[in-house]
Amino acid sequence: MDVHKVLEYALDREREGYVFFSDHAASAKHAAVAGVFKRLAAEEQAHIHYVESLIAALASGAAVASPPVAEEDRRFFSERAASEMIEQTTSEAMVPDLPVLRMAYLIERDLAEFYADLAPKATGAAHDALVKLARWEREHERLFRTLHDRVFAEYSNMPWGG
Repeated sequence: MDVHKVLEYALDREREGYVFFSDHAASAKHAAVAGVFKRLAAEEQAHIHYVESLIAALASGAAVASPPVAEEDRRFFSERAASEMIEQTTSEAMVPDLPVLRMAYLIERDLAEFYADLAPKATGAAHDALVKLARWEREHERLFRTLHDRVFAEYSNMPWGG
């Protein structure tokens, strides 16, 4: 496996995620959704810097940098954001954002699977970095799956006509 090519591909996907979250933060219909997208755009930016540091370390033979944010912070954000978003909003206001939440979930799931599938094929620091990245993306995946499914369940149980 060519770790450099894998990391370059990962960097492109992280950049795409950043653009997706940034764009949808600006266009989200609901403030809570916009807030989640803004926070995730910032996290994707941290992922970009981390992958860039991995590429630089690979090129120079230097040690791999520490992860940008503690995993506990990410898990806290995901759980807290999911519960607060649902509690602070009505599902009617979030209906226009449902397709975007679904797309965000699919993007994060695909990236988590990409990292998880490649981690066993890598060794040393590359393996550890791919495992960390997969774990981070799984947290984002769970967040968007939870948000989408809760809002969709509430919406689908509403009486016709709102």
